[in-house]
Amino acid sequence: MITNLYFVRHAHSTYTTNELERPLSVRGKEDSKLVTERLKLENIDFVISSPYKRAIQTVEGISEYLGCNIEINKDFRERTLSLLPVEDFNKAITKVWSNPDFFFDGGESNKKAQQRGITATMQVLDEYKGKNVVIGTHGNIMVLIMNFFDQQYDFHFWKMLAMPDIYRLSFYENHLIEVRRIDENKKNSLNTGYTIYKPIEIKNEGKK
Repeated sequence: MITNLYFVRHAHSTYTTNELERPLSVRGKEDSKLVTERLKLENIDFVISSPYKRAIQTVEGISEYLGCNIEINKDFRERTLSLLPVEDFNKAITKVWSNPDFFFDGGESNKKAQQRGITATMQVLDEYKGKNVVIGTHGNIMVLIMNFFDQQYDFHFWKMLAMPDIYRLSFYENHLIEVRRIDENKKNSLNTGYTIYKPIEIKNEGKK
């Protein structure tokens, strides 16, 4: 049984120091419409989101189209980098990615944030087996989740992400078998080279 999780990195937001309430910018709101149009083609069953406003706003269009509520899951929130704003974001984010155990005061290490994200992902896979589920989330936590399954999804990959961006992770049971980028501007899924195939797990099901 295949379960598809559509991880949606939120659209561009207007910066505020309030992480929870940071809204989409004008550009972000327009881009979120493209996200909705693209997801309409994917036979979505359920919509989940981080509690952060920018993530919710990015996926609320598809939830309205489906006529379903957005399930809020706090563990898909963005990783906490630091208790206080950092002086140099690029330097700080490079440092935490270079050492999975390192964390700034009040922040999460890569390892800690990844564990949180993976626990939430496994819960979704268990609850929504065989379904197509949208998950509104954030760049860092999304890539940390992907990195758990395959280390090619790394800091360099994170730096290449668009905003918004959509990645469909296909699972057989709890095994990741395929990753595809969904281009919100086109009608076809794109294979960007970041694709995993483990057909043996699917083949074994037919032998049972």
